[in-house]
Amino acid sequence: MEFALLGWPPDGPTLRLDYRRFAYAGKFVMSNTGKAVVADRTERTAPLPSEEYEADADVLAAVAFNEDRTDEGVLWLRYVTVRDDRKGENLGPRLCAFVVARAAERGYDRLRIAVNNPFAYEALHEAGFAWTGETTGIAELVLERPADANADRSGDRYRRGLDEFRARDLSDAEVAFLADRRDADPPEPVGGPAGGDDPNAGY
Repeated sequence: MEFALLGWPPDGPTLRLDYRRFAYAGKFVMSNTGKAVVADRTERTAPLPSEEYEADADVLAAVAFNEDRTDEGVLWLRYVTVRDDRKGENLGPRLCAFVVARAAERGYDRLRIAVNNPFAYEALHEAGFAWTGETTGIAELVLERPADANADRSGDRYRRGLDEFRARDLSDAEVAFLADRRDADPPEPVGGPAGGDDPNAGY
C-alpha cells in the first residue's frame, strides 16, 4: 500500500471512484479540491502517474480538501471515503494523518473537517482532531487540529460531541456504537506527524 498526494486545489486533480464501492464518489470527479489516496498497487510492475489511479484496481481510500475561503492558514478536509470492503482498517484516519503532514509542509497552521455521523467523528479523533464545540448550519460537528500536533484531548468534550448525535435519527449500528462509547475517552491517535510514526510504515 502507498499513500499519495494527487494534487492541491490549484492543480485541479480529479479522481474516478466506483459509486457502488465508495461514498461521495461523485465529489472526487470535481477539480476544485485537492486529493490524496491510499492505494494498493501490488500487482503493478511500474508506478502510474497520479492521474491514472483507478478505484477498481488501486484506490482503497481517498480524501478531498481545499483552503478556507477567509483564512489561508486553514485547510478543510471536505470528503473522506473508504472502499466498502476495507472499512475498519484505519485507512481513513491514517490517510487524514498523511494529509496533515503534507499540509504542515505546505505552511498550513490548522486543519478542519465537519462530520455528520459518529463513525466519522471517531475516525477523525483517531487522526488527531477534536471537536471544537461548533456545528455547521446543516448540523455537522466541526473538528480541528493544529498541523504540527494532535489536538488537545478532552474526554468531556469528546463525550459531549457524541451526545450531539444521540438526539438524531440513527441506524442500529450507530446506536450500538454510541452505547459502547458512552463513558469512553477519545481514541488514541494513529501514526502520523504528531504521533511520531510514518503513515507509510508497515506497508
